[in-house]
Amino acid sequence: MSTPTDNLHLPDPADASGSSGEDAVVIGPGAATGIGSWPGTDVLDTMRVVFGELGDPPAIPHLPELPGRGPGADMIGRGAGLLVDMPVDLQPSGWRLVDHPGRDHSRTRSWLRQDLDVLAEVADGYEGLLKVQVTGPWTLAANLWLPRLERVVVDKGACRDVIASLAEGVTQHLQEVQRLVPKARLVLQVDEPSVQSVLDGSLPTASGFGRLRAVDGPVVIEGLRAVLEAATAAGAVRTVLHCCASKPPVDVLIRSGASALSLDLSQLGTQRWEQVAEATENGLGLWAGAVPTASGLKPAAVADAVWNPWRRLGLDPRSIADVVVTPSCGLAGSSPQQARSALKVAREAARILSEKAYE
Repeated sequence: MSTPTDNLHLPDPADASGSSGEDAVVIGPGAATGIGSWPGTDVLDTMRVVFGELGDPPAIPHLPELPGRGPGADMIGRGAGLLVDMPVDLQPSGWRLVDHPGRDHSRTRSWLRQDLDVLAEVADGYEGLLKVQVTGPWTLAANLWLPRLERVVVDKGACRDVIASLAEGVTQHLQEVQRLVPKARLVLQVDEPSVQSVLDGSLPTASGFGRLRAVDGPVVIEGLRAVLEAATAAGAVRTVLHCCASKPPVDVLIRSGASALSLDLSQLGTQRWEQVAEATENGLGLWAGAVPTASGLKPAAVADAVWNPWRRLGLDPRSIADVVVTPSCGLAGSSPQQARSALKVAREAARILSEKAYE
């Protein structure tokens, strides 16, 4: 069996530079990464594990998130903490927009500051791709509450404010990460687990007896695009849109302007796979969530979960070397040992795919 380097010269990802934009950045072949969340509460140990498993190209280390630390470290609290001039507090119903920052808001900022301080220590001198994750605008709009205790998504003006505030917050966040790890090339992942509920009108009202009106696809796309464009303008060399919903709206996500989609492959089905296939032929990247978070699949089986539908759809086998392999979703519900194993499996499965591409 031949390997990629037996057949042609492939650029080393470490040679790529983000200074001239996305086209200058090479990912892969055989790249793998994590989604974001991680079990436990020890930031330093987690960061060392992530960089230990993913710190060498073509793997892509990420800034891990530890929701087990409590309120403010969870997805919505952490995302709300990035909003500029839109403070939040925590109510029994969830995170709520308020007029003035208080203790809850300060806690969200404190958790992130701690993570960034540890990142600066562990990633000192790091020169490769580095991924950071933020909660997307529509997941925030679906899960943040207005002072009158309705979801932000019911108010068009409030949605616009959240989108603009998040775009500014993403800009500041990326600039700070770049300052702390100056030689890294940043990849932004935008997490949107609630976007399908926003699109299909399945979010419950505050009373729980009704459903909120669906938001039109073009409006959702416009909001996503605003955040992704802000990230690119701030220096992100790739933008990745992640959705692990049971029915990911692939047709909408494709039009967001993201560099790549990060999807749980087990949720795609034939129609969505066909949409993904067409998009990849047109240059969209695929970050394949093929490593189950709760089972011990072997790397070969994980590679087959990508390879078999890829070939069934008639896609160029060589292009599969550009697929980035990930766990199917965040790993906060796993044990630390399972989480570490998931990264190892993703990395090995990606290597197998890169070899299959050039057999």
